[in-house]
Parts: sequence; C-alpha cells; structure tokens
Amino acid sequence: MSANSTNTGADAIDVAIAQGLDFDGSPIPPEKLELYHKVMALEGQRQRSGVSNTMRSRIVRIGAKHIAQSELNQMLEAAGFAPLKDKEIEFYYNK
Repeated sequence: MSANSTNTGADAIDVAIAQGLDFDGSPIPPEKLELYHKVMALEGQRQRSGVSNTMRSRIVRIGAKHIAQSELNQMLEAAGFAPLKDKEIEFYYNK
C-alpha cells in the first residue's frame, strides 16, 4: 500500500484487497484473492433477511471485539435490538 494509505478504518481491508497488497506491501497471493472473490460473489447473491438483522449482526460481531459483554448487551437492548443470544456469548466471549 502507498505511504499515504492507512490500515485503520472500516474500508482499509477492502482497499488493500482491491490493490492486491497486504498492509506490509507484500502481494496477496492470487489463489487467496481468487477464493476471496469467489466467496464474496456467492455472498452477493444471497437473499437478505432485513437491514435491522444485518445491523445487529455487525454490531455484535464487531462490538464483541471492543465492548464488554454486559455493556454490549445493555447497548443492544437500549437501541431496541434483541439481547445477546447464548450462542453469541459462547462464541464471542467464552473463548
């Protein structure tokens, strides 16, 4: 990636993939890029269940990396989302 590029923020990975370069400047092997694009094409064809469901899933998946379980649960409920499910707690917090 160029000197002006950054490896932070939500779009950093997408930019790196589009450039075919890892954050250290090394090329991403073509086999990895091909598999990634193949799987993303399949995902692009998948029927969506709704924006709120997807928002909640992203909040849980990303929030669990940064926010304590009890706090994330409170935040979800305060925003009108369902609280954390047992399987989410097991997967994200009980590793």
